[in-house]
Parts: sequence; C-alpha cells; structure tokens
Amino acid sequence: MKYVILIHSNPQPWGHPTGDFIAGQKALPTEQREALEAGFEKVMSEMSERGELVSAEALGDPANARLYRWADGDPLATDGPYAEAKEHLAGFFLIDVEDQARAEAIAAKFSGPGETIELRPTMWPGGDDQ
Repeated sequence: MKYVILIHSNPQPWGHPTGDFIAGQKALPTEQREALEAGFEKVMSEMSERGELVSAEALGDPANARLYRWADGDPLATDGPYAEAKEHLAGFFLIDVEDQARAEAIAAKFSGPGETIELRPTMWPGGDDQ
C-alpha cells in the first residue's frame, strides 16, 4: 500500500530541515531536539532497511512557487503559494508499506512542535486508492 507523508510547515526563514527553523522546535532543550532527530534518523533507517521508502524530496521556498489555474478558457499563471497561506508544503515522503497501521506508525514519528504531518493514500490510474 502506498502513502504519501506531506510535511506542512511555516519556518521563517525557509529552510531544511524544517525543525531547525520552527520556533517551537528551536525552543526545545538541546537533549529533546537531539532525541527527536535521533528518532527521525531511526525511522528513516528502518524504512530503508524494509524497502518502504520509495522517494522523498524537500521542496524549495514557497515564495518561488507558481500557481496555474483555469480562467476564461485558458491557463492563468500567478505567483504562489496559495494566497493567505500560513503553512506551506515543505516536502514529502512516498512510502510503500504493508498496511495503514504501519503508515500511521511512521507518520506519527514525523510530527514535531510547529509542524503538521498529513498521511494520504496514493491513487493509481482509474481512481482507486492504493
């Protein structure tokens, strides 16, 4: 079963890893930040060893995004990201796991202070989930 883990964040300034730029995470004691980083590295290693990590990418500064919408029968390009957004998509991980419970266990390990993690099943041609 394939899932995408979407990392929503609003670090200022923009950068990766997002935890280095989020006030809630920067305010944590050093030991707690190091424990969060170690936990993240552990889940990354586990996913690699189990063949569950398909792909992952950090996304660039949303100030450089372009949006394309349909207007009056033609595509219309505007500066992105979505207007009035307080959070932006910072990156994603595509995983292939045995079941939803495993996907949820992985996604839970990605969350941290000031971040929102979204877990969503992928859709294949024909519109079916997974």
